[in-house]
Amino acid sequence: MRSGSGRSGYATACVGKWHLGGKGFLPMDQGFDVYFAGNAKTTASATEGGKGEYELTEAALRFLEERRDRPFFLYLAHNNPHVPLSARPELVAKHREAYNPTYAAMLETLDDAVGRLLAKLDELGLADRTIVVFTSDNGGLHVLEGESTPATHNTPFRAGKGYCYEGGLRVPAIVRWPGKIPAGAALDPPAISTDWAPTLLELAGLPEGGPFDGISLAGLLLRREAPPPRPLFWHFPHYTNQGGRPAGAVRQGPWKLVEHYEDGRLELFQLDRDPGEAADQSASEPARVAELRGMLEAWRRAVDAQTNTANPDFDGQLWTDVYSRLDTSRLEPGAGAAELAAKLAPWRRFMDRAVSFEDGRPVALPGSGAAILDARDAKPHGSKLRYEPEPRKDTLGYWTDAADWAEWTFTAPRAGTFEVVVLQGCGKGSGGAEVEIEVAGKTLGMTVEETGHFQRFVPRAIGTVRLESPGPHTLAVRARSKPGPAVMDLRRVVLRAAP
Repeated sequence: MRSGSGRSGYATACVGKWHLGGKGFLPMDQGFDVYFAGNAKTTASATEGGKGEYELTEAALRFLEERRDRPFFLYLAHNNPHVPLSARPELVAKHREAYNPTYAAMLETLDDAVGRLLAKLDELGLADRTIVVFTSDNGGLHVLEGESTPATHNTPFRAGKGYCYEGGLRVPAIVRWPGKIPAGAALDPPAISTDWAPTLLELAGLPEGGPFDGISLAGLLLRREAPPPRPLFWHFPHYTNQGGRPAGAVRQGPWKLVEHYEDGRLELFQLDRDPGEAADQSASEPARVAELRGMLEAWRRAVDAQTNTANPDFDGQLWTDVYSRLDTSRLEPGAGAAELAAKLAPWRRFMDRAVSFEDGRPVALPGSGAAILDARDAKPHGSKLRYEPEPRKDTLGYWTDAADWAEWTFTAPRAGTFEVVVLQGCGKGSGGAEVEIEVAGKTLGMTVEETGHFQRFVPRAIGTVRLESPGPHTLAVRARSKPGPAVMDLRRVVLRAAP
C-alpha cells in the first residue's frame, strides 16, 4: 500500500495465488482493479523459477510502473513455496546440504523475486512512500505431501501447516517503510493476520472502515507502543491433507488452549516456558482450562463460526490407520527431509487410501458413520438436571439429584458397531458416581472421574454398541450412584463407527 495521499481512490491489483473462490468470488468481484493469476507451476529455467515466481514478479513490476503516479495497493501472492515443489536444478545442487535442497532453492528464487520488487520501488522513487509487508498464511509443511517433501520442519515449534499448534500458526512477518518504521527491530507482542487491514488503513491515513476482527498495529510499528492485552482466536473445523483434524485455539498472554472438535479433548500450554507445546498443563490448571474454553466458545458464537456435524460416512478403521499409528504433530526432523519422508511413507499411504476419486473429485469411502449428541439437544428428566447454555458451561449440569436423567433421539446413518465416547467434567469431591448409558438394548457403564473442574471436560471411551438398523434410535444416560455433591457435567456423547 502506498501511503501519504490521505485519501481513498487507490489503484488495486491482485497478482498470483487466490484460492478464495471461483466465478463470482474472484479478485475482480472483490473490488480489485487488476487480476493476474499467472501459472502455479512453470518449467524451471534461467529466466523462470519452478512456481512462476518471475512471471508474477514481472506482472507486479508492470503494475508499479503504470500506477506510480497515484496511490496503489498491490497484493502479490506467490505460489512459491506451495506444493508441488519445483526449482531450477542448479539451485537444488547448490543447496544440496540443506534440510530440503529443493525447498531451499525455491526460497532463493522467492528472495530474488522480492528483491526485484524492492529494487523497482527504489528505482521509481517510491520506497519512502510505500509500506511493504512480507508474510504468509500458514506455517511450513512438515509432512510428506508429494514429491520432494516434507518441505521443512518447524523446530522448535510443534507440527506445521494444517494444525492449531504453533508450527502451523506462526508465520513470518516483516514490515518495511523507510524513514517511518525503524529497520532491524524485532517486536514481541503477538499479532494475527486480521490485524493487517486496520493497520494499513491507519498507516495510510485512510478512514478506518470496519468493523474488523483485528486491531491496528500502527502504534507498535511506528512508536513501539504495545497493543492492549487481548486474546487471539483460531478456528479450523476441517480435516487436512497434512493430517490436521478439526480444532480451535485461544491464546491469552503466554497461555494457549487447543480444543479438538472430534472428541472435545482440551490441551493447555504455557508458551513462554514451552514454545514447543510438549507439556500439556490442562490437568494441573483445570480452572484456566475452563476459563479459556469458555472464551473460545463465546468468540465462536459471536462470529457465528461454522461448526462440525457428524460424518455419515465415518469409517473407524480408516481413522485408526491415519491418526492412531503415528502422531504427525510430534515428528522429529531427523537428518533431512528425505529421512523424514521415508518414515512418513506408510502414513501417507493410509492417508491417500482414505479418499477415493470420481471424475477427479474426492469422495470419502463410506463407513458406518457417526452421531454427535450435544448437551443442548438432550431432553432432561427430573427436578434439577438442565442444559446450561453459558459459553463457559455448554453442558448438562445441576445434576445433583441422582434420580434425574437425560435422553437423546438420534439417527444412525447405517447399521454397524459404534464406539461410545462420553465428554464429562467433574469437580473435586464429586467423582466416583456410577453412570449407565443405554442404547439399542445394551447398557454401558462408567465411573465418573474427577477432572479438577466441572467445566474441564475429558473424553471417555466406554465401550461399543451394535446398531442393527439405520434410522432413529434413543440413547439415555442415568446415574446409579452419587457419592459426591453432583453426578457430573455432560457436554456430549459421540457414537462413531468402531474400527
